[in-house]
Formats: sequence, structure tokens, C-alpha cells
Amino acid sequence: MSQISLTFPDGNARSFDAGVTPADVAASISTSLGKKAISASIDGAHWDLQWPIERDARIDIHTLKDDAPALELIRHDLAHIMARAVQEIWPDVKVTIGPVIENGWYYDFDRAEPFTPEDLGRIEARMKEIIAARDPVRTEVWSRADAIAHYEKTGENYKVELVQAIPDDGQPIRMYWHGDWQDLCRGPHLQNTGQVPSDAFRLMSVAGAYWRGDSKRAMLQRIYGVAFKNRDDLKAYLHMLEEAQKRDHRKLGREMDLFHMQEEAPGQVFWHPNGWTVYTTLQDYMRRQQRRGGYVEVNTPQVVDRKLWEASGHWEKYQENMFIVEVDEEHAREKAINALKPMNCPCHVQIFNQGLKSYRDLPLRMAEFGSCNRYEPSGALHGIMRVRGFTQDDAHIFCREDQIESETAKFIDFLSGIYRDLGFDSFKVKFSDRPETRAGADEVWDKSEHALKAATSAAGCEFELNPGEGAFYGPKLEFVLTDAIGRDWQCGTLQVDFVLPERLDATYIGSDGAKHRPVMLHRAVLGSFERFIGILIEEHAGKLPFWLAPRQVVVASITSEADGYCEELAAALVAAGVRGETDTRNEKINYKVREHSVGKVPVILAIGHREVEERTATLRRLGEKQTRVVGFNDIVTALSAEATPPDLT
Repeated sequence: MSQISLTFPDGNARSFDAGVTPADVAASISTSLGKKAISASIDGAHWDLQWPIERDARIDIHTLKDDAPALELIRHDLAHIMARAVQEIWPDVKVTIGPVIENGWYYDFDRAEPFTPEDLGRIEARMKEIIAARDPVRTEVWSRADAIAHYEKTGENYKVELVQAIPDDGQPIRMYWHGDWQDLCRGPHLQNTGQVPSDAFRLMSVAGAYWRGDSKRAMLQRIYGVAFKNRDDLKAYLHMLEEAQKRDHRKLGREMDLFHMQEEAPGQVFWHPNGWTVYTTLQDYMRRQQRRGGYVEVNTPQVVDRKLWEASGHWEKYQENMFIVEVDEEHAREKAINALKPMNCPCHVQIFNQGLKSYRDLPLRMAEFGSCNRYEPSGALHGIMRVRGFTQDDAHIFCREDQIESETAKFIDFLSGIYRDLGFDSFKVKFSDRPETRAGADEVWDKSEHALKAATSAAGCEFELNPGEGAFYGPKLEFVLTDAIGRDWQCGTLQVDFVLPERLDATYIGSDGAKHRPVMLHRAVLGSFERFIGILIEEHAGKLPFWLAPRQVVVASITSEADGYCEELAAALVAAGVRGETDTRNEKINYKVREHSVGKVPVILAIGHREVEERTATLRRLGEKQTRVVGFNDIVTALSAEATPPDLT
């Protein structure tokens, strides 16, 4: 029998017979590892312990201590265990597919009756019985013909279709058994059902799903589950979901009267006075910061002729996401075809191209609160987080190639300060390189990727790779914020673009008197105001920083005799730059406090007979049970300072 060489993580190599399995390798190292092993990586590919190894390779043996492979296997096995449980309870149910997804899995079933919450409880109980049985998991390789014949015999018509769709390229068709229950699967899997932690999973919900995503095909029922390595991780995840539900910006948006959305304008936001106050306060803050950062502000058209989008490359690469506008122009033979701008960059190049630019004019930092429209599928829309109409805090830095490094460092410092002001002390950075669909030659991409990596490293900023996720015209940095309950949000971006200046013929006169192409750095800090406001609402659970809160202070009367003093105090607060209002309704003070607390008003000042006589107010802060009595002038001075935006303090 021929020999193969397997290299271990420590660099040592050993010879084995060809066809040796990872299980055999683990057992040869130690009895303990043989028992603990769950899978292996062969040259980086995840490998079942039962699969034979036929070539020289690097091998890593995984145990349940290895998070990524362990979670993949736990969730994948639970998908099969759930499908087995369903068919054991309801033998007439047909199974389809059950992939691993983030935090868990789903499986699609064809069942005449809808699954109920009580059914999910029955399925969970049966799954735990299967886990407790510690049934062995085994795998076999079958021919296409045998697999099709097997599923035709068992009446699993969905599996027949899946096998027929597998390319007939000689690749093995794997069958897995979990006890006596069998499924078509690429694997890998655990070695017995008992390796799945029985107290670390939960069935979450049922939803409809068309077979193979085709609305003309059968409607199936999709059961979602989540799973982790231990009970504590599951508990933490369920707590995070509970917190996320409390913090849902759509729910809080209604309670705080910030905005609404309706079917006549899908993906568009109707901002109410409270929400628009947050929006404009944030925009004013960003405008001041950009002026300090050396940016000039511009404004460009929303509807632009297709000729510009063709020249920029958007018509070819991005048209499916654009709203097209056709107009019957007077005396024209054909309709004029325009598009609502999905981004601002081509328009900014048009401003740059007006008049000659010298190398002395660079860098030119051009900013716009640009109103953009992009087509998003209706199923992808999500409150104000994912919309079709939005405004970006967009800017483009036209610079020389030798200025990329310094401008990148300045931008990262600029962005860091803004995030700190908004309550985010740290962020992660991802480097997204060339996507499959892109403009520009490979040598241009080589240059732009190298320039951005070098500039980021020079700025002392560590990053992780995000392969294939760059813009179609250049690589980008993505700045990711982590909120109070551990969720990541990609907000800011910085992109290096050599392509668009070339396509739109942007030039400047260099020190040598010749024309040169500028480099274009696309940058945003918030991303879009709509999405970032949604993130802020959820990060702070509606309790926005005082300077951003739409309704900062309510002066509430306890008795009608206090109405005049309430008006006086509110007027003094407004004159001092505080968003103050009165509540002199004929309602009990506890009712007023509850109502304004639901609306997330940060400060409520209660005024009764004593407060009028002493010219004080009883101050209650949102979320605090303790109150305190404060003098008129002290209240105005303190709250005025608190209402001042952080860049003006």
C-alpha cells in the first residue's frame, strides 16, 4: 500500500497508509485525542473523521474546544436531528434542505398542516431524546443512480430533484445516517448524536419559504433553530435577542414619535418633528466637523442623464440598483433616459472638472449631504436601517498619489473623534478587496489595494481581510461599530479609486506643468443618516445623549397654580438653547411622568406649590428613581451646558 505524509501544526510530519482517516490519525496520537476528536482540516478544508485521506497534506485535528468547526458541526448535526425528529413524529412529512446559518440553522419541510408553537416543543423534546440515545453517525459514497433510486423508492421527491441538480462531474454523492435516519449531505458531521449539547439549542420560529426560492414552486415551512457550545452561550444569545426587541428602532420610533413609513412610499422615511430634530442636529454637528476638517460643501442634482452613468461605469455595473426615469422631451425623437443618483461620486467629479486644478489645490476635500436613491428588494427593507431613499454624509478627497497615506491617516483620526463624540470609543476595521464584478485593469487594482493597505498600516490601524467585498471601482476600508449588546454595524468607509478619475477625465496640472490624474478617496463616517440614527436609537435604547434628544426637558405642573411658573422656566431653558416644553394638562403628575418616560424625554421638571414658592424644580432623570430639588438658575445653567453639542463644549 502506498504511503502519504501528513504534516501537523507543530511542523512535524508522519507517514501513513493512503486512505487513512482522520479518526485513525487522532487515535494514533493518543487515546484521549481519539475520543475527543470531532473533525479535521485537510489543507484548510473541513474534513469528516470518516473520510479517507489519499494524498500528502497538512492536517489539524479538531475537538469541541475549537469554536468555529465545533459550532459548524453542532448546528449542522442539529439540522439533521431536527429533520429526523419531525419525520419520526409525522412520517408523512417530506424533507428538503437544512443548511447552517449565522447562530444556527434552518430546515424546510413539506407538510400539509402548519407547525404550531406546541409542535416546536414536541420536536425539541424528541430531539433531546435522539441526542441522549447517542446514535452513531456514519457516511457512505453513492452513485447518482443509486441515490435517485433510493429517494424515488422512499417518496422523497425533493431529494430526487436535488440529486439530479448535482453536476455529473465525478464528485462523490455522500449519504449520512444519524442512527437509522438518512439524509443527502456534503458533510462533515459529528460521530454520534450524543456529541451535540442537549441544553444549548432552541427552536425559534416557523416561516414560509418557496422551494428553491421560486414563487412558482411549492410553499414549504421553514423551522429556524439556534445553537451554541454550552447553555451559558445560548442564554446570553437569547438575552441579546430580548434586548434587541426592546431596543428595536421601529418600536422606539413610534413611542418617541420620530418617523413612520407607509406602503405608498416603500423604503422612504416620513420624518416627524421629533425625528427631524435628531436628524438636523446630527447634520449640523457633521457640518461643523467637516468645516474644521478642511472640507468644502457642495450640492449636486438628484436626476442625471444616463450618459454620465454610462461614462462612470454605474450603468453597466450598478443599473439593477438604480431608479430609471424616462421623460418625453419636447421635439426629441426618443425619450430622455435619466436615473436618480444612487451615489454622489460622478457628480463630484463634474465639479472638480470645472476649471483647471493645480497640484497646489490638492488635496481637495469635497463633501455633500447627498440625497440618494437605490433599489432594494422589498424583502430586504428594514425600518430606517435598510431603505431606498437616504442621505449620505458623503465626501470625496481628490489628491495626488503621494498624499494617499497622509489623507488616510487624517481621515481615520477624523472618524475616530466623531465616533467618540457619539458614544463609540472603539471600532474594528475590515479591508475589502476587489469584487468579481469591477471596473479597471488588474494592475490598477494591484496599485490601489497596495496603496490603501500601506496607508492603513502607516496610520497604525489594524485590519482584517474581507475578500471580494470592495466597491466595483476600488478597494475599501469598512469601519465597524459594536453596540451595547454586542452587534456589529458597518458604518464608515474609505475607498481608494484610480478608476473613476480616468473614466471621467479628471486632471490637474502637476509641478512639471503636465496633466496628471488625481486619486479619488471616497469616504463616509456615518454612512447614511437614516441608518446611523437607527443604530443610535438601538445603541441607547431610545435614551439618546442629551444634546441629541429631540425633546430634552418637559416642565410638568403638579397643580394649575404652577402653570405660570412652568411657562417661565421653560422659556428660560429655550432661551439658553435647551429644547424645553411645558405640560400643564389637568392630569396627575405620575401619569405625566409615565407618558414622557415612554417618549424617552431625558429630564422631567415637576412643579408644585413648594417649587413655585422657592423658585426651584424637582428634577427627575430618565431611568433614575431618585429625584432632587434644584434652583431655577442652576437648572438653566446646568441643562444649557448639557445641551451643548460635544464639538462646541
